[in-house]
Amino acid sequence: MTRTTTDFLAPARLGGLELPNHLVMAPLTRNRAAADGTPTDLMTTYYAQRAAAGLIIAEAATPNAVGQTYPNITAIHTDAHTAGWRKVTDAVRASGGRMFLQLQHGGRVSHPATTGLTPVAPSPVPLPETIFTPDGHRPAVVPRELSREGIRSTVADFAAAARRALDAGFEGVEVHSANGHLLHQFLAAGTNRRTDAYGGSVAGRIRFTAEVTEAVAAAIGADRVGVRISPASTVNGIEEGDTETLYPALVARLAELEPAYLHLVHADPDGPLFHRLRTAWTGTLIANPVLHDLTTEEVTGAARRLLAAGADLVALGRPFLANPDLVARLRLGAPLNPVRDRYFMYVGGAAGYTDYPALAGQPSSSDRVAFDGPRVA
Repeated sequence: MTRTTTDFLAPARLGGLELPNHLVMAPLTRNRAAADGTPTDLMTTYYAQRAAAGLIIAEAATPNAVGQTYPNITAIHTDAHTAGWRKVTDAVRASGGRMFLQLQHGGRVSHPATTGLTPVAPSPVPLPETIFTPDGHRPAVVPRELSREGIRSTVADFAAAARRALDAGFEGVEVHSANGHLLHQFLAAGTNRRTDAYGGSVAGRIRFTAEVTEAVAAAIGADRVGVRISPASTVNGIEEGDTETLYPALVARLAELEPAYLHLVHADPDGPLFHRLRTAWTGTLIANPVLHDLTTEEVTGAARRLLAAGADLVALGRPFLANPDLVARLRLGAPLNPVRDRYFMYVGGAAGYTDYPALAGQPSSSDRVAFDGPRVA
């Protein structure tokens, strides 16, 4: 992708996919799925409201039962999950939108009270904090170390989930190797204490992410696959230890597989690591900024700075969460809705989810039907 503009409202491309703008709705877990992980009608409304985004990356969906993190998160490993997601993608496409699905395995970020299963991880190192379950917050349990057969099975589950995602109408998938979940747990020295080929050296610790990405690309085509990373993140008790050497090596390995994009979380356009990774990654880079104040000025400024620094697309989370008509608001320079109390992010129901208002006189779909470019076949 050639970076020729800082106009985030100009049309863009992602491989063979034409986008109406450079803004990506970042994956946001909202806990509105059914107990078994099937997307609900309320989720269909939520995503259709936000179809004006250049691309929507739908919230994390687990590729198997043991990968579930919290109650009422989505999944993509049964026929019911596939059918539920198809309702979502059909509604978004009817409103002019395009969607990828994030594939996430929680690893040790899970609990038997939620899944009925012992969590798995690269090593038996428990989450150093409590975890939310259907019974409230519970102490984390010691995860079971994945065997070599368990690793192979998990890689196969990711590939199968990717095929289901295409059956469900998604344009592609994003492999989640960030935010302290299973793939990130393999990357980080604090959670990966293995002495086999999947641990120890940087080359060993990046192997699992590379194998998952390779398998998913083989299943659905590399041009339909993205990978998300979060260098230096300490979310979910992660301790990397060697961020500055880990991520250039990971990015170089991923580049050999030629996925559609790399998604960099909390990207700092002034930081040296951002520029090292941008240089190493010659493909499409989606960058997610750190936003302190949810204002039109900060969002537009952050988007322009990232594009000027070399990002190709800009991923926004909370702005899309609170503003179903975000693209229209930014185009008009209009104020943004504030995010409501954090309580409403994960409690279920329409409050703080589908009831954020659009601009007076502007339907939340105001930018959707104006773009009807070709999509990946």
